[in-house]
Amino acid sequence: MRLTVISDTHSLHRQIESIPDGDVLIHAGDSLGVGTLEELEDLNDWLGTLPHRHKILIAGNHDWCFQDQPEEARRRVTAAHYLQDSGVTIDGVHFWGTPWTPQFHDWAFNLPRGDALAQRWAQIPEHTDVLIVHGPPKGILDRVNEHFGGGQVGCEALRSRLLARPVPLVLFGHIHEHYGQHREGGSLYVNASTCTDRYRPDNPPVVLEYPATD
Repeated sequence: MRLTVISDTHSLHRQIESIPDGDVLIHAGDSLGVGTLEELEDLNDWLGTLPHRHKILIAGNHDWCFQDQPEEARRRVTAAHYLQDSGVTIDGVHFWGTPWTPQFHDWAFNLPRGDALAQRWAQIPEHTDVLIVHGPPKGILDRVNEHFGGGQVGCEALRSRLLARPVPLVLFGHIHEHYGQHREGGSLYVNASTCTDRYRPDNPPVVLEYPATD
């Protein structure tokens, strides 16, 4: 199965130079700029033009309409599977999507670090093949620049969950400046942030084969 992964497009999706074809297109959150239903309608129209047989979308901290107007937002997503603490199975591969990130500036889908987030990660089924979260686990592709104080800002509770029960493929974005891939303990972690730290959609979509063929 060929996966094409993007994240953090911030309503700049039509400026992405090229979207490689694949079996499943995955968007790991922050698809919108300020989080309006109108932005979501445009995103859905764009998704509908892409050739991928399946698309999966989760929300991120900028995607306010999914938090504040959930029924209206979900009704507008007709071109993708929208996952929010839920899953979908495609050709025998089990995907799970969840939008939560640690509290920061009272953005959408923020929760306090610790038990509140751990309760969300506890919902991830043990048979998950591909986990789509918006933000990274602590210490993995999560380093921010000095403008945001520097350091690694990923979720400790998510890291603990993945150490206890690893998932083969973990996809996320959120930290624009740490786009890339990291292998650890039999898992592949991918930060697929499309926008750079200057909010330019310059990072190319990530293309993966699942399961890995190497």
